[in-house]
Amino acid sequence: MLYRGIVNAGWKALQATGHGRDTILIGEFAARGSTPAPPSHRAPQGFPGNYGQTKPLQFIRTLYCLSPSYHQLRGSAARSVGCPTSGAGSRRFRAQNPGLFSASGVSDHPYPDNLSPVRDGRTDPDFAAFPDLGNLARTLDRATGSYGAHPHFSIYNTEYGYITSPPASRHYVSQATASYYINWAEYLSYKNSRVKSYMQYLLMDPPASSGPYSGFASGLETPSGVHKANYDAYRMPFYMPRTSFSRSSSVEVWGNARPAGFEKVGGYGTQQAQVQEQIGSAWKTLNTVNLNGVQGYFDVRMKFPSSGQVRLQWTYPTDPLLPSGFSGHTIYSRSFNIKVH
Repeated sequence: MLYRGIVNAGWKALQATGHGRDTILIGEFAARGSTPAPPSHRAPQGFPGNYGQTKPLQFIRTLYCLSPSYHQLRGSAARSVGCPTSGAGSRRFRAQNPGLFSASGVSDHPYPDNLSPVRDGRTDPDFAAFPDLGNLARTLDRATGSYGAHPHFSIYNTEYGYITSPPASRHYVSQATASYYINWAEYLSYKNSRVKSYMQYLLMDPPASSGPYSGFASGLETPSGVHKANYDAYRMPFYMPRTSFSRSSSVEVWGNARPAGFEKVGGYGTQQAQVQEQIGSAWKTLNTVNLNGVQGYFDVRMKFPSSGQVRLQWTYPTDPLLPSGFSGHTIYSRSFNIKVH
């Protein structure tokens, strides 16, 4: 009820101040949440309580005044969460809550914890972690469709990352695994027409002295600015869905040189990167790809002559406006093995 009121107030203010055409997101949901529970000895506040979270898809249904089976709430169940108690009231709900139906999209923090982007070991039909983005989209469609609206909201990933070990405990993934996972997740986001954005959080790990947040080591750099292994993976995402294939196969190769988009805006036109394989002791360029659009992605199919390590290479233009050491400097993605048979 409180959040519905916040959306309405924000929506009206943005329309009134000339921002109605801006990108306006609702939600910013957490990936998971707690099953409601009464107070107990261990949790005297009950759950979700002051410091817990409602499961995100449960929250969405209640936000739209719907039961778990997507029927409109009635009677005391509706009244307790500020919803219409009659059919006539429900018919006015859409007009009374324009932000819930006309926003640009929905924001989500789909942290998978230390699990892969496609397998969440703590599955729950009401979670909104990365592997659940399809279910999140279906829930939103059913919720708005209950009132005859079909906006098909885009999903904006506005916080994502992997806590790494080191520096965190061994419970978390290695920096190499985090590198692989963030490239995999960005590739899946690129392929998903409902996902509008991909986000990395943090840039730099919190210092050990920062209290309870010191363990949230999802950054690309250490507190002193040293690059972690996942720094190169984020700067130049590089991913192949298949890494074992025959020599005659034309396989998908996807990637991005993230700084290249800024160079295009700076007037340097279409940027190019090189797909390379290590053959013997030398790296050989097998394909030069155009980095399309402002975002600088490419998605091509190509053949590989042999097993080995592959990587992506890109070189900054010669530009005196770049910071010291960047002009003309060549950078690389993470490298990984392919098996050609």
